[in-house]
Amino acid sequence: MGNFVSKRHFKIEWGHCDPAGIVFNARFFEFFDTSTWAMFESALGVKQQDLAKTFDILGIPLVDARATFSVPAKFGDTVEMHSQISEFRRSSFEIRHQIFVDGKLGVDGSETRVWAMLDPKTGQLKTKPVPDDVMAKFKAA
Repeated sequence: MGNFVSKRHFKIEWGHCDPAGIVFNARFFEFFDTSTWAMFESALGVKQQDLAKTFDILGIPLVDARATFSVPAKFGDTVEMHSQISEFRRSSFEIRHQIFVDGKLGVDGSETRVWAMLDPKTGQLKTKPVPDDVMAKFKAA
């Protein structure tokens, strides 16, 4: 789908790790979340805290997350993370996250998120269509 790929490097810290010195699996989902917000800020030019106001939404809540772990990331490793939108639908989208350890794919993950607002009548969360101009920014290389 999208050509826009957000890349970042970060060091694995002691607090990310379990007693064996490898990243505790739940931490990868924290990494995914951080990279999603960084990707949106980079692609749209809007800071995370301004996204809701700029696009008249509540946010982009997570509705599903998955990961396959192939190579462990250890305390002291510097990893490279790639994140990109792999598919837009009407009001939801898929994000693919890949974490490389020493150049090898260590974690291949995905998130499903929705473009969401509060329904003014019910006060409940509801989806709304992802704007065309938002999708266009992720399609641009």
